[in-house]
Amino acid sequence: MPEGPELHLASLYVNRTCAGLVFGGRVEKSEVSRNPEVAFESSAYCISATPRGKELRLTLSPLPGAQPPRGPLDVVFRFGMSGSFQLAPAQALPRHAHLRFYTAPPGPPLALCFVDIRRFGRWDPGGHWHPDRGPCVLLEYHQFRENVLRNLSDKVFDRPICEVLLDQRFFNGIGNYLRAEILHRVKIPPFERARTVLEAVKQRRPSPELTLSQKIRDRLKNPDLLELCHSLPKEVVQLGGKGYGPEPGEEDFAVFRAWLRCYGVPGMSSLRDHHGRTIWFQGDPGPMAPKGGKSRKKKAQKTQQVPGDGLEPPPPPRMKRTQRRSGKKATRGDLPPTNSGGSSGPETKLPHTSEAPQGPKKGKRKGRHASAGRCRPQKTKARESGGTPGS
Repeated sequence: MPEGPELHLASLYVNRTCAGLVFGGRVEKSEVSRNPEVAFESSAYCISATPRGKELRLTLSPLPGAQPPRGPLDVVFRFGMSGSFQLAPAQALPRHAHLRFYTAPPGPPLALCFVDIRRFGRWDPGGHWHPDRGPCVLLEYHQFRENVLRNLSDKVFDRPICEVLLDQRFFNGIGNYLRAEILHRVKIPPFERARTVLEAVKQRRPSPELTLSQKIRDRLKNPDLLELCHSLPKEVVQLGGKGYGPEPGEEDFAVFRAWLRCYGVPGMSSLRDHHGRTIWFQGDPGPMAPKGGKSRKKKAQKTQQVPGDGLEPPPPPRMKRTQRRSGKKATRGDLPPTNSGGSSGPETKLPHTSEAPQGPKKGKRKGRHASAGRCRPQKTKARESGGTPGS
């Protein structure tokens, strides 16, 4: 799911690719989208983007002399699970392009598309920033920090810190992978009470004996939780590309994956919080972990690919089959070889010699039952002990 850094990267992409482009005509919406129509039409306008937390605002600004005369229009986007922007040729639109802004001639026809595969994304024409979202952790750090520490009496801070980090009223821009990375790097159990954690942040004071440079160095070396809520999203933005892309194997996704230390990393544990969202962590989950929740540890890729018993002896079914065959051979081996001529041998062997031509048929029929094959030699022994028949 796109988080604050991804929205910020999307705004940088729009501003970079649309710089110098002139758009014109109507804004086009796909037939399958349930979002509202964007009632905007101009012969010439430009597009710019502004991010704030998990929201992005596109501003459509008509150029001087454009027809019909009208003012600019803001469209606020929320990306949902899979939203993104792409600039593509108008004749080769990407799939799932649910809102399209076309360029004006001359020049090759292009379209800025809002692409959303899962259709959870939303846009609001003429809208404003959502009133229930707090200051952006990236662009409004001081207001964000003050908003959190000023409202620690709110009952939401009675919940585990991992759940509070997803509350956009106070942590606008933080999502699932960021909360795992923040808590892992500051070494706080995810199910510790949020108020306990943040009260400690509020009471933290640098030693008055430290010089200004030492205080700055200490802050950089030992950042608190709120500082990481600002610095880690900045690191993702500095990675470039799209941060984590929706397609596995993308080059910029590989860079992002190498940056991760906790989220989805082999050796880390995971639990579902009280809202059903998976939180990744290392060590003790904390005192407020869900009762009955089973912690799962992600195995390394090599361990999953190489089975542990790959070179062991054959499985039990084959062993049993081999034993049966060897048993049959042993039973047949007890029978003397067929000899149609000569009466010089012991009389006890004559019945077997005379029955040899019929032996294979009876052996096949009785060989299907394990008990029948084993009883035959015993009958022979009984005859041997009791004498030969009809001498």
